[in-house]
Amino acid sequence: MPYQLMNLRHVPDDEADEIRALFESEAVVYYETPPSRWGISMGGIWVHDVEEAARAKALLQAYQRERLRRQRETYHEECEAGQVLGFWGRLRHRPLTTLMACLAITVILALTLAPYLNL
Repeated sequence: MPYQLMNLRHVPDDEADEIRALFESEAVVYYETPPSRWGISMGGIWVHDVEEAARAKALLQAYQRERLRRQRETYHEECEAGQVLGFWGRLRHRPLTTLMACLAITVILALTLAPYLNL
C-alpha cells in the first residue's frame, strides 16, 4: 500500500529539491507523482513499504526541523538588517500597491458586512 510522505502543493522548489537529495543520499526508495494539468492535484512524494515510510518520515521530520531553524535565522538576520518591511515601510516604498490592497480589503469587508449592517 502506498504512503504519501509529502504533498507538493505550496512547497518551494528549493525545499523539494533538498528533500529529493536527502532521500537519494539516504537510499530511500520513493517515487513522485507529477501535478495534474489543471492544478487539481499538485503531486507528491510517496513510498510503498511501511518500514520505508517510517524511516522516511523520521528523516523528513529532522529535515523540516533544521529547515525551520535556518529559515528563522535568515528572517531574523533580514529583520536586523532592515530588509523586512512593516506596513509603514511598505507604504513608503510602494504606496500605490499598499493603498490598493487596503482599498480591496475595505471593499471586501464592506460587501461581507453589508447584509448584517442593513438589518
